[in-house]
Amino acid sequence: MGGQACVFYGAAQVSKDIDFLLLADRDNFARLEAALATLDARRIAVPPFDPAALQRGHAVHFRCHALDVAGLRVDVMTRLRATADFDTLWSRRTSFADARDVVYDLLCIPDLVQAKKTQRSKDWPVIELLVTIHYRENDGAPREEYRDFWLREARTPELLVELCGRFPERSRVLAEDRPLLKLASQGLLDDLRAALDAEVRAEQALDRSYWEPLRKELEQFRREHREGEW
Repeated sequence: MGGQACVFYGAAQVSKDIDFLLLADRDNFARLEAALATLDARRIAVPPFDPAALQRGHAVHFRCHALDVAGLRVDVMTRLRATADFDTLWSRRTSFADARDVVYDLLCIPDLVQAKKTQRSKDWPVIELLVTIHYRENDGAPREEYRDFWLREARTPELLVELCGRFPERSRVLAEDRPLLKLASQGLLDDLRAALDAEVRAEQALDRSYWEPLRKELEQFRREHREGEW
């Protein structure tokens, strides 16, 4: 669901860890524990490996010590900000198979774009590239949901101008939710760049607001850990 997924799609060259979104049920947690044991993965930070903490939106972090994956960091979550439930995300997933027929299930690009809308500045160029890749791979026969995704999420001024010129009626409809499409329709590139920057800042503020209560919980977890309560 994170940087490794972006590598698969060609929107990143390297990621130092691997992030998993998991189905939060008892049987699946048992399978996860078995997989972590195989990797000799040890928790490296708060919060504790607790389904209740995961369901509130926390990520649990592990470092692998098995020989062939030594040093690899694994982060697991069961909930992402402003995304659909797990079953919906799973139904929309993209699957890749390698030469050994190992299958890798990834968040589809639209869901990955939503998941990458964080307060971290480094995520936004990746979002821009993900949308551009999706457009270039599908612009020959665009489906309606693809067209709307491009108009809602494109972050390159020139691409937005192109999209509004190609889909003028739909861009006018979606401009009610994304006003900067009006600027793109008029080809006002400087104003469009400023509006895109403002859009990023607004999303970053939403992400900070989402994480603030979780951050306070992490501080409580740290105090409890220092005091030996778990």
